[in-house]
Amino acid sequence: MKKLWIALAVVVILALAGLAFWLYNDLNKQKQENQEMQELAELDKKEMENEYRQFALQYSEMKTQINNDSIVAQLSAEQEKTQRLLKELQQVKANDAREITRLKKELATVRAVLRSYVIEIDSLNRLNQNLVEENTRVKAQYQEATQQIEGLNTEKQSLSEKVAIAAQLDAIGISMQPKDKRGKDTKQMSKCKTVQVNFALAKNVTATSGLRNIYVRIMSPTGSLLGDAGSFGYEGKTLQCSMKKSVEYGGQETPVTLYWNVSQALVGGTYNVSIFADGNMIGSKNFAFN
Repeated sequence: MKKLWIALAVVVILALAGLAFWLYNDLNKQKQENQEMQELAELDKKEMENEYRQFALQYSEMKTQINNDSIVAQLSAEQEKTQRLLKELQQVKANDAREITRLKKELATVRAVLRSYVIEIDSLNRLNQNLVEENTRVKAQYQEATQQIEGLNTEKQSLSEKVAIAAQLDAIGISMQPKDKRGKDTKQMSKCKTVQVNFALAKNVTATSGLRNIYVRIMSPTGSLLGDAGSFGYEGKTLQCSMKKSVEYGGQETPVTLYWNVSQALVGGTYNVSIFADGNMIGSKNFAFN
């Protein structure tokens, strides 16, 4: 009878161990799926930001193609709305499904409005062309030559702007990890001795290859900049950076890691990491720590 009880106990222990192993694997799988969903959300948000930027640029281009003050004013208002929505999108977290859904609907509206203005401006341009053709042959020839030159200049400027935009670097997979005195990850900022920032320069075959200076700014929950690794130019201003690094970029995805040794007491809260290169902000992300 004693042996039977022992056998039953062994069976129960083995069953419990199997259940624990299954629960552990299932938990790890869920964590991996959540991480993958977060990464997809970040990519979706970045794509939306790029679309908002492109629409704002298209409004600028259209304003140069029309001489109607009323329409220009309407285009300016729509451009300001697009830029405002872009700022709202940049400030919202990728996992805020409600806000992301709202801004997706707004993006669809912006796209539809932009398309209607393209059709209207094209119609006005066609009408103007018909009026010009009613003038004398000499005046028409002169006007046509002038329009061709202006059109070439506009196309050249537009193409240059689009090439410059396409060649801008983009920081993806941004992460910030506090480390304790033993170099291990910690969520408690009071124990943090080193801050590690990881990201990658996305693949971009249109970007110029060569050495790039990368600047990183880490803003604390109180709004102060961590560290002082020098300065750089951004939108006509001089900004200080927390860290900087020179990276050889050849158009392929390039991983980058920087470290900042803690020189001041850190507190819990939301920290912002912003990354700059070539006078542009190429990425930004918020992180919450205890």
